[in-house]
Order: sequence, then structure tokens, then C-alpha cells
Amino acid sequence: MTTSKICILRIEGTNCELETSLAFKRLGASAEIVHLKQLIGAVKERERRNLKDFDLLVIPGGFSSGDYVRAGAILAARIKGALGKQIEDFIEKSNPILGICNGFQVLVEMGLLPGFAHERAEIQQVALTTNDSARFECRPTLIKHESKGKCLFTRGVEKGSILKMPCAHAEGKFFIAEKNREEYIQLLEENDQIVFRYVDSEGNYASYPWNPNGSIYNIAGICNPEGNILGLMPHPERAFYAFTDSEWSRTARGRRKDKEEKRDIYGGGKMIFESGLGFI
Repeated sequence: MTTSKICILRIEGTNCELETSLAFKRLGASAEIVHLKQLIGAVKERERRNLKDFDLLVIPGGFSSGDYVRAGAILAARIKGALGKQIEDFIEKSNPILGICNGFQVLVEMGLLPGFAHERAEIQQVALTTNDSARFECRPTLIKHESKGKCLFTRGVEKGSILKMPCAHAEGKFFIAEKNREEYIQLLEENDQIVFRYVDSEGNYASYPWNPNGSIYNIAGICNPEGNILGLMPHPERAFYAFTDSEWSRTARGRRKDKEEKRDIYGGGKMIFESGLGFI
């Protein structure tokens, strides 16, 4: 059996690459944290890597290049300028790409998300902009799975189920210009591109603090029309295990009363990594 090879891209300012790498390794994949310089050849020959040798690309969270200009804008420009053809070839082969938090911002800046076919690569169609609170929001979020099966990263997640994952961002508001808003929301719905939406503890679409950034239509994550590229603001790698949940100790104490109950040690984030590997 061939082990899936995962490329987790990093540059100055990214973080969470180690947690993301561990998530894939725990599921039996071969994950490597690769610096952008290794892909563009600005290193010694023995350190060079080629994107075509990997099965899945992850752009992790963090603050690439300090998030100067706009969150994710500099890394997006560097990837398009130096790796444009490699990325195109990677996508044409239907290889999966996962963008988490800052990675989602990068994919939007590159025009890969939402990736409407009639405008692809011509203009940036949506934006991830400053939170309505004008603050950095670091809090647990509840996100409802909306995909009907298009997104390959959530095919192992039951439709309508609610996952709990933390968010940590200052520019996570999913925004569509008013002149395009109705049309784009309709396209996202028709193409089955809306993967996750923020909800409250009752499963209802709700405003702040349940929607931590003020995203249009409570959108927390979308995929491209083909379903092989997913971007989401919450961090699944921080929800791989259930005990990383802020409520874990409280719920664990309550469950001790029933010794027969078997607790799942895994959190909702694990299913996203599993689904990606399942596709490969």
C-alpha cells in the first residue's frame, strides 16, 4: 500500500504547520513541512522539493509575511508568481488542496476560491476581511456541515452535523460585494460550494459571537466547483482530539457517573483529514 504524501507549505509567519502535520501522520500519511523556497529551488539541491511528488497540498494557518497588505496577499502573490504552472497542473490532476484560516485567505487571494468558472483567475470574486468586532477573535465556534457531497474533504461528515472547532483570526469575515452578493450566494448554493456555516448551540444561524467575524450568510468554509479545494476559517487541526475542547474537563467529569459510556477521544477536525486521505 502506497503512503499518501502531504505537502504542508510554510513561509515566514505561518504557524500550525506542526499540528497539521501531526494530524495527517496520526492517520498514517507521510506529511512533510515544506518551505516555499524548497519548491521554487532557492535552496541547496538536496533540499529541493517538487509539488508533483505530493498527493495533497495544505496551506496552514498563521500570519504569512506578517499579513501585511492584506491577510494572505503576499503569500498568494509569491505562489502565483513562482509556482503558478505547478499549482495549475496540481489542480488539473484533481489533487486536493486544503486552506486553513490564513490558508483560506491565500486561496481567496489567488482566485482559487470560490473559483466560479466564468470568472476564474480574472478577478478576485470574494474577500476575507476585517472582523466586524475590529478585534482578533480567538474562541470556540460551532459550524454546521452544509455540503451535499461535492466537497471531498467532508464526505465522511454527515450532512447537517455540527462540529466544534476554535477560530483565531482578525480578518475572517467572508465578504461579497453588494452588487454581486445575491448572484454569488445563489451560485455557491447551486454548485454545492458552501461547506460550513456558523451556528449557535441550538443549530440556528446566529450573529456574534456565534458568527465570530460577521461573515455574509454565516459562511465559515467553501470549496471550489469541483470540490477538491476547501478553505475554512476554523482550525480542524486544533480539534483533532476531543480533549483539546475547552469544555472537555467539565464534560469528562459528568460522564464519569456512567462508567459504561464509551467516550470518543477524537474531535470533529479528525474527519476532515480522514476524508481528504480517503479520497487519495
